[in-house]
Amino acid sequence: MNNMVSLIFITIGVLFNLLGGIGIIRLPDTYNRLQAATKCVTLGCCSILIGVIFHFGISDASTKALVAIPVLFFASTVGAHALIRGTYHFGVKLGKKSVKDDYKEAVK
Repeated sequence: MNNMVSLIFITIGVLFNLLGGIGIIRLPDTYNRLQAATKCVTLGCCSILIGVIFHFGISDASTKALVAIPVLFFASTVGAHALIRGTYHFGVKLGKKSVKDDYKEAVK
């Protein structure tokens, strides 16, 4: 049973990482690519780590995975926010298909 649950979580994580990688390649501008990369890390890698927890049970590996999940979650979101904000202040333009610039309206 634990192997099946761990396999499901690891498969979900690999699919999120795959779709995030495709998003990094296919999305039009830096802002959308960073959003895809952040989703890839938070959902993909955290799902894989949850699968590791189920696979190994109570052990050193599951303890390390349990510690890594919040670290990955907070570090990736804060890092992506800092990169996007720096990219915006550096002057990188939005993609041509972008509809609205919420940050421009917020700093007025």
